[in-house]
Parts: sequence; structure tokens; C-alpha cells
Amino acid sequence: METLGSYIRSAARATYSAYRSVPVRWRLAGGSAVLTFVILAAFATVVGVLTEGQVRRQFDDQVHSSADRLARLIKPVYDATTNRLDCAAHVDLGAFAKADDAQIRVYNDIGRVMCSQAETGGANSKPLNRPAFLPPLQPGTYEQNGYRVEVREIGFFPAGEGSLLYARPLSAIDQTLARVRLFLGLGALAGAVLALLAGLFVARRAMRPIAELTDAAREIERTRDPSLKIPYPEAEDEVAELARTLDGMLRSLDAARGETETMLERQREFIADASHELRTPLTSVLANLELLSEELGGEQAETAHAALRSTRRMRRLVGDLLLLARADARRVSPRRPTDLAQVLIEAVSELEPVADGHEISISPSPAVIAGARDDLHRLVLNLLENAVRHTPPGTHVQASTGLRDGQAVLVVADDGPGIAPELERRVFERFVRGGRDGARGSGLGLAIVRAVVESHGGTVELGPFRPGGGTRFEIRIPAASRQRQPAHD
Repeated sequence: METLGSYIRSAARATYSAYRSVPVRWRLAGGSAVLTFVILAAFATVVGVLTEGQVRRQFDDQVHSSADRLARLIKPVYDATTNRLDCAAHVDLGAFAKADDAQIRVYNDIGRVMCSQAETGGANSKPLNRPAFLPPLQPGTYEQNGYRVEVREIGFFPAGEGSLLYARPLSAIDQTLARVRLFLGLGALAGAVLALLAGLFVARRAMRPIAELTDAAREIERTRDPSLKIPYPEAEDEVAELARTLDGMLRSLDAARGETETMLERQREFIADASHELRTPLTSVLANLELLSEELGGEQAETAHAALRSTRRMRRLVGDLLLLARADARRVSPRRPTDLAQVLIEAVSELEPVADGHEISISPSPAVIAGARDDLHRLVLNLLENAVRHTPPGTHVQASTGLRDGQAVLVVADDGPGIAPELERRVFERFVRGGRDGARGSGLGLAIVRAVVESHGGTVELGPFRPGGGTRFEIRIPAASRQRQPAHD
């Protein structure tokens, strides 16, 4: 019993889950169709029962009246010499029976068939079916062998008594009732189908405001603009309340986003200004430490040199933060025609003394862009330092510049161990550091590379230097017009 209950509950949950997965418009239309079918089926059942009772009563009344009329008309004449009964003396039984496809029998007082509609010999006589009626020879109404039977007492001329049996088949009325039931059933089904179609039409019309809200929400999702207007339906109903609620929510989100953007903009401005202001005192501190390191000796000189190294590292970090803050605040540095080939040569010359056993080879081809030279120098230097810092001594680093499809292309590649797969997607994020260099550095080098490239309208791509290892950075920046490109020897 418990297993049966669990099975019923599981089936109920499955049915409910399947029902919930059906679209709303189909649920509404299907519910309307089912309700209409139930109502029409109940109405058809009532109408069928009433119609069947009425038809059967009319049929019984017709059989009863026909039997009474035949009993009044028939006057059988008995011929004693031949011991035969002439039933067609006053009425043609064949013609009387033909109209209703009836069966007529005349019995004597001992239950013997004396004549029938097929034995009268009239012009309208025809051989009809002769079911084996077994009348009780008592006046009344009976049902035998698929016939409605009426029995009446009649007299023979000149003397004698017998029984008249008048029977009509029930098949005719059964066929009529079957057609009535068929028409009623088809009517209920047709009504349900029409209700389903009408329900779908009405549901679609009713769901149109929700579809408009969905389209508006999808457009807001695509454009990420919560200031777009939500369409309001004409009727004051639940959909209108939903539209007002969504519109209020979007207005609140738009206001919150505006406040957040304002706050972030202020933060960017503050960081940019603070980073810029920090450069002056750091430069002063750096100059004083350089003088102290030259004048002091012994342990004091070592302390001054350590402070000098920390200050230089701090100045570099402040410079990185200033560059990123300017990029976040969308502060554009003055742009001038700059040759990436010359920038590459200068960066390599600066890095070569600290290459730490790395082999650096360059192929500088003219590639002039409109850019900020200091930012581009920082970009190239960061890529080269990244290749030197994260690879073991003896690694070959290659760098090249050139023009391709109207774009200046800078490529920096190395044949080192490559970037860890878990860092490939996050390598351009801020403060992301790898483990091969002992987590040295600030983790801002490649973030600065991307910021500088994007501020110049370019793209940066990361890929392997060769199948199975190495690292390759390719940067593309729109080239300056040919009139602005300087000539190179």
C-alpha cells in the first residue's frame, strides 16, 4: 500500500512538472478547451438522455396506435371447409406492414400462425423476415428478438377468437439514436477544438503586453541602458502594475548606476591626481637619497642605497598607477607621430644591461602611429621585461615591428616555458602575478600594456611562440597616414 502511495505521489509530481513546463498560453487555452468540453459533454449527455427517452416514447406510441388501428381494421374470415383464414378481406396486411417495416402475425386460440403480412397474397405483399415470435397470447406490450411487440385480441368471422401480433424492429430507432449520439459527441469535440483555438487567440492577445515588456527588457539587456522606456498597456490591470513596477525598478537602477559611475569617476580622478602629485615629492626624495648615497660611507651608505632602490621602485609603481588611473579616467595624453621601431630600439637599449644572460634580437621596421611616446615606451619595456623576468637565463627573446594591412604591428616573443594555462585568461588583469618569478613585481605590467594599447585604439593578443611552449604577444595599432610617416634609411 505504501509503495502504491509513493507511485501515485511520484506520478502526480511528474504530471505537475510536465504541466508547469507547458507555455502559459497553451495552459490557458487548454484549460478553456477542457472546461468547454466538460460542459458540452455534460450538456450532450443530458440532451442525449432526454432525446432518447422522447424518441423511444414516440416509437412506443406509434407502435401502440398502429396495433390498435390494425386491430380495428382487420376482420379475418374463417373457412371451415379448408380450415384456412383469410386475413386480407378488409385490409392489405402487406401494404400496412411495408410502411413501417413491421411484422404482422395472426394466431388462433391455440397459438398457431394462421396468416402474416407475407402470406396475404396482396399486391403489396413481399417475403419478409419471420422471427420466431412466441407471444404469450395475452394483450400487452413486449420486446422480443429486437422488436417492439404489441398483442391484441381479435375475433374471426363467422365465429372464433385469436390474437393479432404487430411488431416493429428496434434497429431503426437504435440507428437514429446512434446518429444523435454521434452528432452530440462530434459537437462536443468541435466545441472543444473551437474553444482551444479561441483560447489561443485570446491568450495571444492577452499576452501581447507581456511580450512587449519582454522585448523591452531584452532591448535593455542588449543595450545595457536602463533609461529606456517600458511600454504601458492601455488597460489598468495586473500587466500595467507589472510594467509600472519594472519601470520603477529600472529608474532606481539607472539612478544607482549614475551614482556609482559618479563615485567611480571621482575615485579615478582622485587616484589620477594623487598619483600625479606623488611624483614631485618622490622625485625630491630620490634626488636627496642619491646625494646622500654619494656622500655617506659604510653602513650608512648601504642604508641610503637600499632606500634609494625602494624609492625608485615606489616611483615606478606610482608611475604605473598614474598611467592606469589616466586610462580609467579617460585622460588622453598628447599624441604625436611616433615610430614604434625607434621606441623598440630605445627600450632594448635600456633593458640590455640588465638582460641577465638573455639573448635579445630585434627586427625594427618603420611603423609610425599617432601616440604618446612615453606610454608606448612603457608598453614595449614592460613586454621585454616580462619576457626577461619570467624566463630562465639563455632564453631567446625576439621583438619586431612593421606594417600590416594598414596597422602597425609589434611582436614580442620568447622560447621560454610559457604562461601557465590557469593564468592565460587573467594575464592582463591587474595585480595578477605568476609563480615562476617568485611572485616578484607588482602584477601591473601586462595590465599597463593592455591599457596603453586600448587607449591607442589597438588590440593585444596572447599566443604560444611555437607549438608546445614559449610566449608571443602581438599588438596591433592603427598606423598614421603615409604623409606623416618619416623617412628611414
